[in-house]
Amino acid sequence: MSTQAVPSRTPRPRTVRAAAAGAAQTRLPWWAVALPAVAFAALLAFAAGPGVADASAAEPAARLFTRLAEVLPALLQHLL
Repeated sequence: MSTQAVPSRTPRPRTVRAAAAGAAQTRLPWWAVALPAVAFAALLAFAAGPGVADASAAEPAARLFTRLAEVLPALLQHLL
């Protein structure tokens, strides 16, 4: 049995890129902006909706959600 010393692995120091003159950089994933915006829009649609529920009042919301369903896949494909 050998009693040789095992060389220790020391981590390399990380280099941090300097931000532009006094500007702080923060990179957010796309969903960090999209999810709050979608949640806000949904809550706004519920709050601004009519107090009386009838078929004619629901039509603009149905058109909006239909349009979102058409645009959302292309938007997600563009972002990813």
